[in-house]
Amino acid sequence: MLITGNLWKLLIDYKINKTELKNISGISYNVLAKLAHNEFISMESLLKLCLALKWDIGILSLSKNKNESKGDFL
Repeated sequence: MLITGNLWKLLIDYKINKTELKNISGISYNVLAKLAHNEFISMESLLKLCLALKWDIGILSLSKNKNESKGDFL
């Protein structure tokens, strides 16, 4: 699954560069390098990106506070 194509377009639309993305999201340069090479990143890094860019990735419920949701099923 590749999400990076949309990510780079979004950065252009938001008029921010990769360094600014790193700073606002709290991800590392290593994560940026992995994204640039279409490699896997951790869920923690994905969460940081989604929260910083106000992304929603569908079936996952994203929260800054890990105690906010207990993950009840059905």
